[in-house]
Amino acid sequence: MEDLKLVVRDAKNILIAGHRRPDGDCTGACIAAYHYLKENCPEKELTVFLEVMPEKFSFLDEEDEIVSHQVPEEDFDLVIAVDSSTADCLGKAEAAFCRAKETVCIDHHISNASYAGQNFIDVSASSTCEVLYGMMEEEAVSKKIAEALYIGIIFDTGVFRHSNTSKRTMEIAGKLIEKGIPFQDFIDKCMYEKTYTQIQLLGRTLLASMRVMDGKCIVAVITRRMMEFYGAKTEDIEGIIEHLRVTKGVEVAILLHETGEQEYKVSMRSNHYIDVCKIAAFFNGGGHIKAAGCNMQGSVHDVINNLTEHIEAQMKG
Repeated sequence: MEDLKLVVRDAKNILIAGHRRPDGDCTGACIAAYHYLKENCPEKELTVFLEVMPEKFSFLDEEDEIVSHQVPEEDFDLVIAVDSSTADCLGKAEAAFCRAKETVCIDHHISNASYAGQNFIDVSASSTCEVLYGMMEEEAVSKKIAEALYIGIIFDTGVFRHSNTSKRTMEIAGKLIEKGIPFQDFIDKCMYEKTYTQIQLLGRTLLASMRVMDGKCIVAVITRRMMEFYGAKTEDIEGIIEHLRVTKGVEVAILLHETGEQEYKVSMRSNHYIDVCKIAAFFNGGGHIKAAGCNMQGSVHDVINNLTEHIEAQMKG
Protein backbone atom coordinates (compact mmCIF):
# COMPACT_ATOMS: atom_id res chain seq x y z
CA MET A 1 0.00 0.00 0.00
CA GLU A 2 1.01 3.59 -0.52
CA ASP A 3 2.92 5.28 2.30
CA LEU A 4 0.71 7.55 4.39
CA LYS A 5 3.20 10.40 3.89
CA LEU A 6 2.56 10.27 0.13
CA VAL A 7 -1.21 10.06 0.61
CA VAL A 8 -1.21 13.42 2.42
CA ARG A 9 1.49 15.15 0.36
CA ASP A 10 -0.84 17.70 -1.30
CA ALA A 11 -2.81 18.57 1.84
CA LYS A 12 -1.99 21.21 4.41
CA ASN A 13 -4.81 20.95 6.94
CA ILE A 14 -5.94 17.40 7.65
CA LEU A 15 -8.73 15.90 9.73
CA ILE A 16 -8.34 12.33 11.00
CA ALA A 17 -11.77 11.06 12.04
CA GLY A 18 -12.95 7.84 13.65
CA HIS A 19 -16.40 6.27 13.83
CA ARG A 20 -19.12 6.88 16.38
CA ARG A 21 -18.57 5.13 19.74
CA PRO A 22 -14.87 4.56 18.96
CA ASP A 23 -13.31 1.27 20.08
CA GLY A 24 -9.68 0.25 20.55
CA ASP A 25 -8.91 -0.23 16.87
CA CYS A 26 -10.48 3.09 15.87
CA THR A 27 -8.80 4.99 18.71
CA GLY A 28 -5.42 3.34 18.16
CA ALA A 29 -5.49 3.95 14.41
CA CYS A 30 -6.40 7.63 14.80
CA ILE A 31 -3.65 8.23 17.36
CA ALA A 32 -1.07 6.23 15.36
CA ALA A 33 -1.85 8.14 12.15
CA TYR A 34 -1.54 11.42 14.04
CA HIS A 35 1.90 10.59 15.48
CA TYR A 36 3.20 9.22 12.17
CA LEU A 37 2.24 12.38 10.30
CA LYS A 38 3.31 14.68 13.15
CA GLU A 39 6.74 13.09 13.31
CA ASN A 40 7.32 12.75 9.57
CA CYS A 41 5.34 15.67 8.11
CA PRO A 42 5.64 18.38 10.80
CA GLU A 43 4.45 21.08 8.41
CA LYS A 44 0.95 19.56 8.27
CA GLU A 45 -1.90 20.95 10.40
CA LEU A 46 -3.53 17.94 12.05
CA THR A 47 -6.83 17.53 13.86
CA VAL A 48 -8.02 14.23 15.35
CA PHE A 49 -11.75 13.84 15.98
CA LEU A 50 -13.22 11.14 18.18
CA GLU A 51 -16.77 11.38 19.50
CA VAL A 52 -15.44 10.29 22.90
CA MET A 53 -12.10 9.04 24.16
CA PRO A 54 -12.68 5.64 25.78
CA GLU A 55 -11.28 5.90 29.30
CA LYS A 56 -9.18 2.75 29.15
CA PHE A 57 -7.35 4.06 26.07
CA SER A 58 -6.96 7.61 27.39
CA PHE A 59 -3.26 7.03 28.16
CA LEU A 60 -2.68 7.29 24.40
CA ASP A 61 -3.51 10.98 24.79
CA GLU A 62 -2.31 11.48 28.34
CA GLU A 63 -2.00 15.27 28.10
CA ASP A 64 -5.39 15.57 26.39
CA GLU A 65 -3.75 17.48 23.54
CA ILE A 66 -4.37 15.24 20.52
CA VAL A 67 -8.05 14.34 20.40
CA SER A 68 -10.84 16.84 19.81
CA HIS A 69 -14.46 15.97 20.58
CA GLN A 70 -15.77 18.74 18.33
CA VAL A 71 -15.23 19.08 14.59
CA PRO A 72 -13.87 22.50 13.57
CA GLU A 73 -16.15 24.34 11.16
CA GLU A 74 -13.30 25.00 8.72
CA ASP A 75 -13.02 23.18 5.40
CA PHE A 76 -10.18 20.68 5.28
CA ASP A 77 -7.86 19.88 2.40
CA LEU A 78 -8.09 16.22 3.37
CA VAL A 79 -10.26 14.12 5.68
CA ILE A 80 -9.00 10.64 6.57
CA ALA A 81 -11.85 8.33 7.66
CA VAL A 82 -10.50 5.61 9.94
CA ASP A 83 -12.11 2.22 10.66
CA SER A 84 -15.43 3.40 9.20
CA SER A 85 -17.30 1.32 6.64
CA THR A 86 -19.61 4.18 5.56
CA ALA A 87 -19.43 7.98 5.71
CA ASP A 88 -22.36 8.23 8.10
CA CYS A 89 -20.38 6.14 10.62
CA LEU A 90 -18.28 9.29 11.13
CA GLY A 91 -21.11 11.00 12.99
CA LYS A 92 -20.32 14.69 13.54
CA ALA A 93 -17.38 14.45 11.14
CA GLU A 94 -19.50 13.35 8.16
CA ALA A 95 -20.25 16.92 7.08
CA ALA A 96 -16.55 17.84 7.12
CA PHE A 97 -15.80 14.66 5.14
CA CYS A 98 -18.34 15.63 2.48
CA ARG A 99 -16.94 19.19 2.22
CA ALA A 100 -13.27 18.22 2.06
CA LYS A 101 -11.23 18.74 -1.11
CA GLU A 102 -9.86 15.22 -0.86
CA THR A 103 -10.99 12.17 1.13
CA VAL A 104 -9.27 8.96 2.19
CA CYS A 105 -10.63 5.84 3.90
CA ILE A 106 -8.43 3.37 5.78
CA ASP A 107 -10.35 0.29 6.89
CA HIS A 108 -10.60 -3.50 7.05
CA HIS A 109 -14.37 -4.10 7.15
CA ILE A 110 -15.73 -6.39 4.44
CA SER A 111 -18.86 -4.21 4.34
CA ASN A 112 -16.88 -1.08 3.35
CA ALA A 113 -18.41 0.58 0.30
CA SER A 114 -15.16 2.30 -0.88
CA TYR A 115 -16.86 5.66 -0.43
CA ALA A 116 -13.79 7.93 -0.29
CA GLY A 117 -11.71 9.43 -3.07
CA GLN A 118 -8.88 7.07 -2.15
CA ASN A 119 -9.62 3.82 -0.35
CA PHE A 120 -7.07 1.67 1.45
CA ILE A 121 -9.10 -1.34 2.49
CA ASP A 122 -7.75 -4.80 3.29
CA VAL A 123 -10.48 -7.18 4.45
CA SER A 124 -7.86 -9.86 5.17
CA ALA A 125 -6.27 -7.64 7.84
CA SER A 126 -7.10 -8.20 11.48
CA SER A 127 -7.71 -4.53 12.14
CA THR A 128 -7.45 -1.05 10.71
CA CYS A 129 -4.24 -0.69 12.72
CA GLU A 130 -2.77 -3.61 10.75
CA VAL A 131 -3.75 -1.89 7.48
CA LEU A 132 -2.25 1.37 8.73
CA TYR A 133 1.02 -0.33 9.69
CA GLY A 134 1.32 -1.41 6.05
CA MET A 135 1.19 2.27 5.07
CA MET A 136 4.16 3.18 7.27
CA GLU A 137 7.91 2.85 6.86
CA GLU A 138 9.01 0.36 9.50
CA GLU A 139 11.99 2.44 10.62
CA ALA A 140 9.70 5.47 11.02
CA VAL A 141 7.44 3.70 13.51
CA SER A 142 8.28 5.25 16.88
CA LYS A 143 7.40 3.83 20.29
CA LYS A 144 4.33 6.12 20.50
CA ILE A 145 3.09 4.91 17.13
CA ALA A 146 3.79 1.28 18.09
CA GLU A 147 1.79 1.65 21.31
CA ALA A 148 -1.29 2.92 19.48
CA LEU A 149 -1.08 0.29 16.73
CA TYR A 150 -0.63 -2.54 19.24
CA ILE A 151 -3.74 -1.44 21.16
CA GLY A 152 -5.83 -1.59 17.99
CA ILE A 153 -4.52 -5.01 17.01
CA ILE A 154 -5.05 -6.67 20.39
CA PHE A 155 -8.52 -5.13 20.62
CA ASP A 156 -9.79 -6.38 17.27
CA THR A 157 -8.16 -9.80 17.59
CA GLY A 158 -9.25 -10.36 21.20
CA VAL A 159 -5.55 -10.65 22.11
CA PHE A 160 -4.86 -12.86 19.08
CA ARG A 161 -7.71 -15.30 19.86
CA HIS A 162 -10.05 -14.45 16.98
CA SER A 163 -9.92 -16.11 13.58
CA ASN A 164 -8.89 -12.81 11.96
CA THR A 165 -5.42 -13.28 13.49
CA SER A 166 -2.95 -14.23 10.76
CA LYS A 167 0.77 -14.93 10.51
CA ARG A 168 1.23 -11.33 9.36
CA THR A 169 -0.73 -10.06 12.37
CA MET A 170 1.64 -11.89 14.71
CA GLU A 171 4.72 -10.69 12.80
CA ILE A 172 3.56 -7.08 13.02
CA ALA A 173 2.81 -7.47 16.73
CA GLY A 174 6.34 -8.81 17.23
CA LYS A 175 7.85 -5.82 15.44
CA LEU A 176 5.78 -3.45 17.58
CA ILE A 177 6.93 -5.22 20.75
CA GLU A 178 10.53 -4.72 19.60
CA LYS A 179 9.93 -0.96 19.88
CA GLY A 180 9.93 -1.42 23.66
CA ILE A 181 6.24 -1.05 24.39
CA PRO A 182 4.87 -2.43 27.72
CA PHE A 183 2.70 -4.95 25.89
CA GLN A 184 1.83 -7.07 28.95
CA ASP A 185 0.54 -4.02 30.82
CA PHE A 186 -1.47 -3.00 27.75
CA ILE A 187 -3.16 -6.41 27.53
CA ASP A 188 -4.18 -6.33 31.19
CA LYS A 189 -5.23 -2.68 31.21
CA CYS A 190 -7.11 -2.59 27.92
CA MET A 191 -8.53 -6.10 27.63
CA TYR A 192 -8.98 -7.69 31.04
CA GLU A 193 -9.08 -4.98 33.70
CA LYS A 194 -12.66 -4.06 34.66
CA THR A 195 -14.22 -1.51 36.94
CA TYR A 196 -16.63 -2.64 39.62
CA THR A 197 -19.47 -1.16 37.54
CA GLN A 198 -18.43 -3.29 34.57
CA ILE A 199 -18.30 -6.42 36.74
CA GLN A 200 -21.81 -5.73 38.07
CA LEU A 201 -23.23 -5.08 34.59
CA LEU A 202 -21.52 -8.20 33.23
CA GLY A 203 -22.92 -10.36 36.01
CA ARG A 204 -26.44 -9.03 35.63
CA THR A 205 -26.38 -9.45 31.85
CA LEU A 206 -25.08 -13.03 31.97
CA LEU A 207 -27.59 -13.95 34.67
CA ALA A 208 -30.49 -12.76 32.51
CA SER A 209 -29.21 -14.33 29.25
CA MET A 210 -31.20 -17.04 27.51
CA ARG A 211 -30.44 -19.81 25.07
CA VAL A 212 -32.62 -20.32 21.99
CA MET A 213 -32.52 -22.52 18.90
CA ASP A 214 -31.71 -25.66 20.92
CA GLY A 215 -28.82 -23.88 22.62
CA LYS A 216 -27.08 -22.90 19.38
CA CYS A 217 -27.80 -19.22 20.01
CA ILE A 218 -27.51 -17.21 23.22
CA VAL A 219 -29.15 -13.82 23.66
CA ALA A 220 -28.79 -11.11 26.29
CA VAL A 221 -30.37 -7.70 26.67
CA ILE A 222 -28.97 -4.62 28.39
CA THR A 223 -31.77 -2.16 29.07
CA ARG A 224 -31.56 1.57 29.71
CA ARG A 225 -32.86 0.87 33.20
CA MET A 226 -29.93 -1.48 33.88
CA MET A 227 -27.47 1.13 32.63
CA GLU A 228 -29.00 3.78 34.88
CA PHE A 229 -29.12 1.47 37.90
CA TYR A 230 -25.41 0.69 37.71
CA GLY A 231 -24.39 4.14 36.49
CA ALA A 232 -22.84 2.47 33.45
CA LYS A 233 -21.56 4.11 30.28
CA THR A 234 -21.66 2.72 26.75
CA GLU A 235 -18.02 1.64 26.94
CA ASP A 236 -18.85 -0.51 29.99
CA ILE A 237 -20.66 -2.90 27.64
CA GLU A 238 -17.49 -3.80 25.74
CA GLY A 239 -16.39 -7.40 26.15
CA ILE A 240 -19.70 -8.75 27.45
CA ILE A 241 -20.59 -10.42 24.16
CA GLU A 242 -17.32 -12.38 24.25
CA HIS A 243 -18.45 -14.02 27.51
CA LEU A 244 -21.64 -15.04 25.73
CA ARG A 245 -19.80 -16.30 22.64
CA VAL A 246 -17.65 -18.82 24.50
CA THR A 247 -20.67 -20.57 26.04
CA LYS A 248 -20.36 -24.29 25.28
CA GLY A 249 -22.52 -25.37 22.35
CA VAL A 250 -23.22 -21.84 21.13
CA GLU A 251 -22.69 -20.88 17.49
CA VAL A 252 -24.08 -17.32 17.62
CA ALA A 253 -24.12 -14.82 20.48
CA ILE A 254 -26.43 -11.81 20.32
CA LEU A 255 -26.31 -8.79 22.62
CA LEU A 256 -29.03 -6.16 22.47
CA HIS A 257 -28.35 -2.74 23.98
CA GLU A 258 -31.47 -0.64 24.39
CA THR A 259 -30.74 2.87 23.12
CA GLY A 260 -34.29 4.27 22.94
CA GLU A 261 -37.95 3.30 23.09
CA GLN A 262 -38.01 -0.02 21.22
CA GLU A 263 -34.61 0.79 19.70
CA TYR A 264 -31.61 -1.52 20.05
CA LYS A 265 -27.97 -1.61 19.08
CA VAL A 266 -27.35 -5.22 18.07
CA SER A 267 -23.98 -6.96 18.39
CA MET A 268 -23.46 -10.45 16.99
CA ARG A 269 -20.61 -12.95 17.17
CA SER A 270 -20.35 -16.38 15.57
CA ASN A 271 -17.91 -19.18 16.27
CA HIS A 272 -17.72 -21.27 13.11
CA TYR A 273 -20.02 -21.18 10.11
CA ILE A 274 -22.65 -18.45 10.47
CA ASP A 275 -21.96 -15.23 8.53
CA VAL A 276 -23.29 -12.58 10.93
CA CYS A 277 -22.10 -9.77 8.63
CA LYS A 278 -24.62 -10.94 6.04
CA ILE A 279 -27.37 -10.77 8.67
CA ALA A 280 -26.27 -7.34 9.89
CA ALA A 281 -26.13 -6.04 6.31
CA PHE A 282 -29.76 -7.08 5.76
CA PHE A 283 -30.66 -4.71 8.60
CA ASN A 284 -28.42 -1.92 7.24
CA GLY A 285 -25.49 -2.79 9.48
CA GLY A 286 -22.11 -4.34 8.77
CA GLY A 287 -18.89 -5.71 10.14
CA HIS A 288 -17.10 -9.00 9.64
CA ILE A 289 -18.15 -12.58 8.95
CA LYS A 290 -17.84 -13.53 12.62
CA ALA A 291 -18.39 -10.14 14.26
CA ALA A 292 -21.01 -7.65 13.12
CA GLY A 293 -23.70 -5.30 14.30
CA CYS A 294 -26.67 -3.15 13.34
CA ASN A 295 -29.45 -1.03 14.78
CA MET A 296 -32.99 -2.41 14.97
CA GLN A 297 -36.41 -1.29 16.11
CA GLY A 298 -39.29 -3.18 17.69
CA SER A 299 -39.88 -5.18 20.82
CA VAL A 300 -37.14 -7.43 22.18
CA HIS A 301 -39.04 -10.48 20.97
CA ASP A 302 -39.49 -9.01 17.47
CA VAL A 303 -35.80 -8.20 17.18
CA ILE A 304 -34.73 -11.65 18.40
CA ASN A 305 -37.21 -13.43 16.12
CA ASN A 306 -36.06 -11.44 13.09
CA LEU A 307 -32.41 -12.24 13.79
CA THR A 308 -32.90 -15.94 14.56
CA GLU A 309 -34.95 -16.34 11.38
CA HIS A 310 -31.85 -15.37 9.38
CA ILE A 311 -29.60 -17.57 11.50
CA GLU A 312 -31.90 -20.56 10.96
CA ALA A 313 -31.94 -19.90 7.21
CA GLN A 314 -28.14 -20.08 7.10
CA MET A 315 -28.10 -23.23 9.21
CA LYS A 316 -30.55 -24.95 6.84
CA GLY A 317 -28.62 -23.68 3.82
